[in-house]
Amino acid sequence: MSTNLLEQFQQLQQQLNAKIIGQPQLIERLLITLLAKGHLLVEGPPGLAKTKAVKTLADMIEGEFHRIQFTPDLLPADITGTDIYRAETHQFEFQPGPIFHNIILADEINRAPAKVQSALLEAMGEGQVSVGQQSFAMKQLFMVMATQNPIEQEGTYPLPEAQLDRFLMQVKIDYPQRESERQILDLVEDEARHGGNSTDVIELGETAIFEARQVILGLHMAESVKDYIVELVMATRQPHKYSAELAKKISYGVSPRATIALSACARAQAWLHGQDFVSPQNVQAVIHDVFRHRLLLSYDAEADGISVEQCIDEILEWVTVV
Repeated sequence: MSTNLLEQFQQLQQQLNAKIIGQPQLIERLLITLLAKGHLLVEGPPGLAKTKAVKTLADMIEGEFHRIQFTPDLLPADITGTDIYRAETHQFEFQPGPIFHNIILADEINRAPAKVQSALLEAMGEGQVSVGQQSFAMKQLFMVMATQNPIEQEGTYPLPEAQLDRFLMQVKIDYPQRESERQILDLVEDEARHGGNSTDVIELGETAIFEARQVILGLHMAESVKDYIVELVMATRQPHKYSAELAKKISYGVSPRATIALSACARAQAWLHGQDFVSPQNVQAVIHDVFRHRLLLSYDAEADGISVEQCIDEILEWVTVV
């Protein structure tokens, strides 16, 4: 394991936590998503520094950042770009849209129609954008953080399950505690006095990120841990083998993407914690965020007020490490 590389990412995590107070889970999930080469869906009330978190991350990794505000009148071309006619050459030339940046914030993604959502999700899932008969590849370093506001659902376009599945994780965040709220107040006042400048901020280039990804892929994962991941996934598809009550709560299990995501996230989480192997505890630490948007509950479960989190907890109780 490259100790120096790990120290850089741990220092990056510490500095992000110092700037985004009271949201350590969001910061860790952002880094895991970056290291696992995925995309993140964040759900939480307004004003919780979601935009600041992803923009600060982009600044610290020397990445190009762009924020896209999703609205009902947004068009696919507003994201992907479009062909522009050049009078001097009498030809059409493709003008890239904001999607061609390293780090994208898709703010309130559920406020735009399905056609606009699909344009973004093609870039996420296929690593390319199609305009007319041409396809354009995304940058090698490319990550989307999309947000949803759980408070106001009027006039929204919920993401279909197949599109939700393209997100590596879905994380839910809430308001910070009293102590963190006071620290936020002090931090904002201090940044206002000093212009938000900091001289000791670490900056990581793309090379360090790609190197870290390779190190994480080489992290040791025992066969028993791999079997544990598969059993957790199968428990969502064949819950009747574990419990009749569990089977009543689940309508559809998670897809093979969940298996891949659970492995990738557990690896990244283990590496960030300084481990040179993946343990079942690493799997358990990320399973809620990996399964949350993929596991569909039955009508009876929803009517009884059972949450996805409770269902995942029950799966963890039934499935044990071999």
